[in-house]
Amino acid sequence: MNVTTPRLTQHVMTVEGRSGEPVLFVHGNVSSAAFWRDSMAALPQGCRPLAVDLRGFGGTDPAPVDAARGLRDFSDDLLELVDALELDGVHLVGWSLGGGVVLQMLRDRPAAVRSVTLVNPISPYGFGGTEGADGRLTHPDGTGAGAGAANPDFVARLSVGDVSAEAPTSPLSVFRSSYVKNPVPDEGFYVRSMLTTHVGEANYPGDAAGSAEWPGVSPGKRGVLNAIAPTNFRLDDLHEIDPKPAILWIRGADDVIVSDTSLFDLAHLGALGVVPGSPGTPAQPMVSQTRAVLERYGRYREAVLDECGHSPHLEHPAEFQRLLAEHLREA
Repeated sequence: MNVTTPRLTQHVMTVEGRSGEPVLFVHGNVSSAAFWRDSMAALPQGCRPLAVDLRGFGGTDPAPVDAARGLRDFSDDLLELVDALELDGVHLVGWSLGGGVVLQMLRDRPAAVRSVTLVNPISPYGFGGTEGADGRLTHPDGTGAGAGAANPDFVARLSVGDVSAEAPTSPLSVFRSSYVKNPVPDEGFYVRSMLTTHVGEANYPGDAAGSAEWPGVSPGKRGVLNAIAPTNFRLDDLHEIDPKPAILWIRGADDVIVSDTSLFDLAHLGALGVVPGSPGTPAQPMVSQTRAVLERYGRYREAVLDECGHSPHLEHPAEFQRLLAEHLREA
């Protein structure tokens, strides 16, 4: 269904005939609500499953992303959706980029949230350009983060709808090498979802900016990757909100995207020699940063799935569904 709010028209998936406590699933970068298809269907009775396409993904309007607002363009969209659908006490489930979005929703309107489930979420200190568990900036301008860090060949193949596996930078190859650790059923379905990403400077990846510091890129002003740069997205005060709904953090032990040694972090790629010229900039400890923020928050549980990459809901669906159902029941 499509839901029009003052901000934009959003595409929302649901399961017909289901009612009860609302569970809102929020997808990650370069994907869509379709990634939640099986998780929605597996929710226990008494839950109303909803999965939304973020702006610029799937069937939702490709409204531009103002990077200076961090993830608030996305979170404000979803808070309006919550109001439009008159959802009371919503359970939020956010994967990867979506994890950052639901944390921003929680930060801005905690009273509307009954529980939060984070699935391999981005760090509360953004993606790239920081070091240490406290998320301190490596350089004041966020060097190392932003749209300039995206692989241009992947972006080009995404924009033309490449479904081949002829190059390691094709969407299918990236899905196989980075989204999951081991093969999953129906991978073509998920690649088609990736291809719904609206490519451009206003959406994914955004406008690139240079820097005099290594590795020569810094956040621009528009688009998704600039919105999650640490100069724009930073949740230092999550522990101060009231009320504090319980948070479940599920992650794959072998994630190569969100990791303390992420293969998508230019600093870590510099340490490996993949990106030349590194002056020794340390990798962003993404998992350690998330844990530090949640330790201050207090009401959380961490569940780590072995032999699992970036997508526990696809790779270990039974265990994921068990953990989620238990969390919803106890909230």
